[in-house]
Amino acid sequence: MGLKKYISSLILSVSLPMAAFAEHSSDDLAKKLANPVASLISVPFQFNYDRNIGANEKGVRTTLNIQPVLPFELSKDWNLISRTIFSVMDQKDVVSGSQSGLGDTVQTFFLSPNKSNGGLIWGMGPVFLLPTATDELLGGEKWGVGPSAVLIQQEGSYNLVLLANYIKSFAGDKNRTDISSAFVNPVVSKNIPGGWTLGVQLEHTFDLKNEEDTGVGSAFISKVTQINGQTLSFSLVPKYWYETTDNSAKGFGLRGSIVFIF
Repeated sequence: MGLKKYISSLILSVSLPMAAFAEHSSDDLAKKLANPVASLISVPFQFNYDRNIGANEKGVRTTLNIQPVLPFELSKDWNLISRTIFSVMDQKDVVSGSQSGLGDTVQTFFLSPNKSNGGLIWGMGPVFLLPTATDELLGGEKWGVGPSAVLIQQEGSYNLVLLANYIKSFAGDKNRTDISSAFVNPVVSKNIPGGWTLGVQLEHTFDLKNEEDTGVGSAFISKVTQINGQTLSFSLVPKYWYETTDNSAKGFGLRGSIVFIF
């Protein structure tokens, strides 16, 4: 065999397994991203655009949620997953005038076994509401705490997720309304070869204090890829507010995200 043929054969024999490895890696990562308590370090940046907010339906709000997920191995059987949501907000004519700055922070800890039982994965722990808003109109000015839980069933390429929590305020500005809120987030998704994921989800909030509900449904598509050695996931999500109040967004909105995976 000539030198040129030998080199070509060697390159082909190496590149084919590497290509297959890259494809399987993106598929595996897409499946792990569908699991909120997977042992995977990720930092999602989620952009939301909502409109028709307020009683006069003239308000517009953009929100950037920064949501680092950090897993900690407690033992060979148990993991602790930290999920944080920091919010950077900009809104106009929602209440009065314009406001920009940080919103409140939600911190959740999930204790979860590191092995599934027949494809069933679960996690549970506390959730905390921290009054970090830099403007009184961007947050509730209340400290809150409550329980949180998640159930995940992964069968083949399908993922079923149900996340729920309840937050009750216990301290903060006495002139602001107390918080008693339950949140339910069911997600159904399917992984497609090549690192793609298609899915639908609902995010429903029960305001038990004011006896009002808000709910938004969305369909999404995401893709795991690599750019300059950094593994990323991109998604674009049209959403629709199917349950509204006088103060909530209404109609259609948009969500886009980029997730840095480590």
